[in-house]
Amino acid sequence: MSEKSENNRLTVFKTYKLYVGGKFPRSESGRVYEVTDSKGNWLANAPQASRKDARDAVVAARKAFGAWSGATAYNRGQILYRIAEMLEGRRDQFVREVADAEGLSKSKAGAVVDATIDRWVWYAGWTDKIAQVVGGGNPVAGPYFNLSTPEPTGVVAVVAPQDSSFLGLVSVVAPVIATGNTAVVIASEKAPLPALSLGEVLATSDLPGGVVNVLSGRTAEIAPPLAAHQDVNAIDLAGADDVLAKELEIAAADNLKRVLRPQPVDYTETPGIDRMTAFLETKTVWHPTGALGASGSSY
Repeated sequence: MSEKSENNRLTVFKTYKLYVGGKFPRSESGRVYEVTDSKGNWLANAPQASRKDARDAVVAARKAFGAWSGATAYNRGQILYRIAEMLEGRRDQFVREVADAEGLSKSKAGAVVDATIDRWVWYAGWTDKIAQVVGGGNPVAGPYFNLSTPEPTGVVAVVAPQDSSFLGLVSVVAPVIATGNTAVVIASEKAPLPALSLGEVLATSDLPGGVVNVLSGRTAEIAPPLAAHQDVNAIDLAGADDVLAKELEIAAADNLKRVLRPQPVDYTETPGIDRMTAFLETKTVWHPTGALGASGSSY
């Protein structure tokens, strides 16, 4: 769709697509829905993802998990920093989209985008430090030493915040992947465009396809099958209302998923490490000390 500008040139409108497995499919169902700005003016037609799209996203996330979780923490940090670099280069585009999505002035939207870029950098710096903070050696009464190390939970479904289309989105996605998990993200239903554009940045960064998958559409339609999916290991309910959150928590109990319940959050504040530790498991290794092996050497 296009319209004529003052110089009679047809404006080329952007076609938004899902981001699944490093590719940009249209919804399997072929459906779209209208996205409007804060005043009700039409902005774009966003793809309305189906349950099949959600299942495809889980398959892509699971396929990417082994290599991503096995990458060095330093490498993950480099990739997150690269994403921040690319967002900086496309800052003007995101300022426009955030201003339209959230009804902000250009200057306020610019501040939101700057904070979002900084948030990526903040989590990039944590990738090779979180293990030292939450892991370590444990005192043991006996001839053993005991080491605890954090490991990623697996595939995490994320219901993105509804009213913070970009800063809130990144604040819940970045900690998931910084710690080695992969993500299936349901974008804000009423303001999905910044999330869909973020998919374009991720695709052209060094982030492997499938590590983050972005779906748009009706949250109440997409979220329940993700919560009940047997290959989803955890779910962040950040953008779910009380009724939907309860439904999703019940569905998630089928295979004992980790569930991060919705809670009031000021995304403009510097985050703690809670969203990183929420989707980490602790592996503890015991080893004898002072024992002699067959050769007489200690091990």
